[in-house]
Amino acid sequence: MVTLIVIIAVAAVAIIGGGIVGLVTSSRRRKDRSLPPQAGTDVITRPEEPTVEEPTVGEAEPETVPAEPAAPVIEKPESTASRLVRLRQRLAGSNALGRGLLNLLSTDRLDEDTWESIEDLLLTADIGVAPTQELVEGLRTRLRVEGSTADPKAALRDELIKLVDPSMDRRLQVSGADGAPGVVLMVGVNGTGKTTTTGKLARILVSEDRKVVLGAADTFRAAAAEQLTTWGERVGVEVVRGPEGTDPASVAFDSVKEGLDTGVDTVIVDTAGRLQNKAGLMDELGKVKRVIEKQTPVTEVLLVLDATTGQNGLIQARVFSEAVAVTGIVLTKLDGSAKGGIVVAVQRELGVPVKLVGLGEGPDDLAPFTPEAFVDALLG
Repeated sequence: MVTLIVIIAVAAVAIIGGGIVGLVTSSRRRKDRSLPPQAGTDVITRPEEPTVEEPTVGEAEPETVPAEPAAPVIEKPESTASRLVRLRQRLAGSNALGRGLLNLLSTDRLDEDTWESIEDLLLTADIGVAPTQELVEGLRTRLRVEGSTADPKAALRDELIKLVDPSMDRRLQVSGADGAPGVVLMVGVNGTGKTTTTGKLARILVSEDRKVVLGAADTFRAAAAEQLTTWGERVGVEVVRGPEGTDPASVAFDSVKEGLDTGVDTVIVDTAGRLQNKAGLMDELGKVKRVIEKQTPVTEVLLVLDATTGQNGLIQARVFSEAVAVTGIVLTKLDGSAKGGIVVAVQRELGVPVKLVGLGEGPDDLAPFTPEAFVDALLG
């Protein structure tokens, strides 16, 4: 019994002693870590663990809100009055027809050579043979009758105005009957500025406080719909369009339907101008017009011509007049050419008036055509 008690006591002392030794050793080891390393000893440095910040309980992470696209800036188009003044000045400064005629008529002696030079200048300006003969005969008669009191510039002005024909009705038919919108069909060869002219015409109507819808029915030309959409956004006008290659008549129908449903004043429909296939073009334009008129009549068909193309423009005019009944002509790029006589020639060819002229690349470089203003600009 005594022996058992002694054994238990010895074991307890051993356990307690081992614990004390372990504590001392552990303490010494912790203290040794804080001491500088001895020379000749290898030190293993453990990388510190990155500090991770715990999110605050109940605090939601901020959400990233995508920025909304900026709304297009709506432009205020120029008024018709200021547009006309600027265009007259530009035409007067760029067209050589009037200046050349005045120089010839101002010579001391109007002999046959001078009259031949006048005829050549008129023909070069694409006025046409018959109108040229009419103008020269009218001038010769008037100057001969008035004699020394004649004013060559006044006589030339009167004869040119007569040639351009101020009796033609040049009003744009942009209103429908019984509250329906007017429907304007824009036709012309690609490259004449047809889509651009469509956008510029919308600006004119918006400046007159008219509500407009544009129809992008030129579905075969790449980017035509995007181009027209840009024009519409600039003045706050809705554009009806479809995927590339869509049936143009379908887009035209939807455009007019939108105009009827929303009660706008005018629907302007831009059409394709693929002159390579004359029969196909005629069929396509005819179909577009028929489909539109299932809902409401087409009030205006405007043929857009590039004034610099001269006789080629007359050929185009004939083709389009066969495809659809043209009611008015828009002459673009008139400032880039001395061939102002195309105004007379195309009116004689089609028997319809020039209603609008474009004289530049600016958004408001389109204005109504008036014979008196045109002739005055030619003569400076």
